[in-house]
Amino acid sequence: MRWLTFRDGDGQRTGVLSGDAIHALPPGVTLLELVGSGAAGLREVGEAALRSAPTVRLDEVTLAAPTPRPPSIRDSLCFLDHMRNCQAAMGGGRVLKDTWYRIPAFYFACPSTVLGPYDDAPMAPGSAWQDFELEIAAVIGTGGKDLSVTEAEQAIIGYTIFNDWSARDLQQLEGQLAIGQAKGKDSGVTLGPYLVTPDELELYRRNGKLSLDVTALVNDTVIGEGSTGAMDWTFGEVISYASRGVLLTPGDVFGSGTVPTCTLVEHLDPRAPESFPGWLHDGDVVTLKVQGLGETRQTVRKTPAPHRLPPRPNPDAKPAAERVNDAPAKIPYTRGLHEVGDRVWAWLLPDGGYGWSNAGLVAGDGASLLVDTLFDLALTREMLDAMRPVTDSAPITDALITHSNGDHTHGNQLLDRSVRIIAAKGTAEEIAHGMQPEMLVMTQTADLGPVATRYVRDRFGPFDFSGISLRNADHTFDDELTIEVGGREVRLLNLGPAHTAADSVAHVPDAGVLFAGDLLFIGCTPIVWAGPIANWVAACDAMIALDAPTVVPGHGPVTDPDGIRAVRGYLVHVAEQAEAAYRKGLSFVEAADGIDLGEYATWLDAERVVVNVYQRYRELDPGTPQLPAMGLLSMQAEWLAKRG
Repeated sequence: MRWLTFRDGDGQRTGVLSGDAIHALPPGVTLLELVGSGAAGLREVGEAALRSAPTVRLDEVTLAAPTPRPPSIRDSLCFLDHMRNCQAAMGGGRVLKDTWYRIPAFYFACPSTVLGPYDDAPMAPGSAWQDFELEIAAVIGTGGKDLSVTEAEQAIIGYTIFNDWSARDLQQLEGQLAIGQAKGKDSGVTLGPYLVTPDELELYRRNGKLSLDVTALVNDTVIGEGSTGAMDWTFGEVISYASRGVLLTPGDVFGSGTVPTCTLVEHLDPRAPESFPGWLHDGDVVTLKVQGLGETRQTVRKTPAPHRLPPRPNPDAKPAAERVNDAPAKIPYTRGLHEVGDRVWAWLLPDGGYGWSNAGLVAGDGASLLVDTLFDLALTREMLDAMRPVTDSAPITDALITHSNGDHTHGNQLLDRSVRIIAAKGTAEEIAHGMQPEMLVMTQTADLGPVATRYVRDRFGPFDFSGISLRNADHTFDDELTIEVGGREVRLLNLGPAHTAADSVAHVPDAGVLFAGDLLFIGCTPIVWAGPIANWVAACDAMIALDAPTVVPGHGPVTDPDGIRAVRGYLVHVAEQAEAAYRKGLSFVEAADGIDLGEYATWLDAERVVVNVYQRYRELDPGTPQLPAMGLLSMQAEWLAKRG
């Protein structure tokens, strides 16, 4: 039989399904009560309903979960391949601890967040990594304590689809406490559409386990497929284990754990995060199909931001070193909007380290050009609000993306749709194939060890990567593009690859101002994500040749051509020392450890020399393995820690 709970004009009711007709029981009768009568009692009531109960059409009602508020929910981890895949996705390899082979693990889910098969699914508040998990669940109709495996199997009264909605970033963070699941797992549990009794599924039973084909889809695109027959632990074993010393109750729900590949996290490759299809967002539709049990189909919905809880002081943590960018500044290096030329402004964010980037505004008659947005939506809103006295009369009509990094692009979605976003072709391609913004949450939640964890949280902790939807360029160019902004000429030049695959600058000749993007870091160390370094040196020469007296860098204080020369000097210095170490047969790690930074040692983020030496080694030996960005961040942290 297929039992269900539905809502109609008489409220919430219970019925048994035959074809498209629901044989409805009288109002007030709940499926949970019927389950408590055991398999024989449930069958007797069902047979009577099929003979004489009034019917309603399935398509005329709204289905709730079969048991909308079960006494308890335990979610098991019966598929060990799921655990192997998840562990590998988080960089931990595929070898499981021996304990996984000794006990059928489970955790308690939240009965008050049970969802029906077609209900909207709320995202976990504060999460940017919302995920789903396709499972099936067994519901017991007979309680008991200290059950044998056989008794536990006999206690099962029905099966249903189970979707364990998961917030992977919260789960990753909370997992470091090693005390079990918490907010990463209680935003919702979907049950439905029916509770199917075991007799209807006997034809699918193989070797004591149900072997049901399953498919998981997001927006009608298949994410994973598999079979419940791949379970390593059976429901009988899980229920028996759970009953040790505990009185189980009729209606208790036991999830199977995720069928391998039928969840997003298993498709995350830490070596190539840009290949990940992305986490769930508002409006995404998740469909789970299970042979013999039906399907669920739900729309993901965003939720309000949670109330912030300030962290407690950590008495064991070494105080963070004071960061002061003391490079020579042409104008005061303070946060906010500064006029740097005739109707030309720079938006500055000290201290110029990771994420603390600059942007710019060029105003003409009735129109303005924006140069870059910022790392998160709050920072970009602050900047756009500060620019409003200018843009109210000279609206932003064009925006240049100088390069693909998120601290210059993540706020693009806040621009009016009428704004033409311009970028070099290489920049647009890198954005289109790059890592999703929410993946940066791993810098705030991942456990990278005692040194690297503190480092990346210090660097990236201040930023909010949730809610960002990348908006790419509307118009691209190859090497050079001259545009007119309210009667003013602005030259856009692609001088990359250098910092990234393409690096553009904006030259405003009539104001003598150059916006250099991340071809310039002033008072803070440049970082070579792409290279070659020689091309970056050539880009510095090209910028010097423009002879702009005022230069706005991507990071750090406003400078002049001497600032460009300083960055050029650093790049040449590091490239020469790295090559000398390479010729001596040193590894790039040894080279970075031994390099003499000389006059550049006082620049902020000196540890970036690790990446710069690594990139020079890759230029000298293309066979040098490509390392993931998180690995390079960890190596920077170790380099810095060695120097106190």
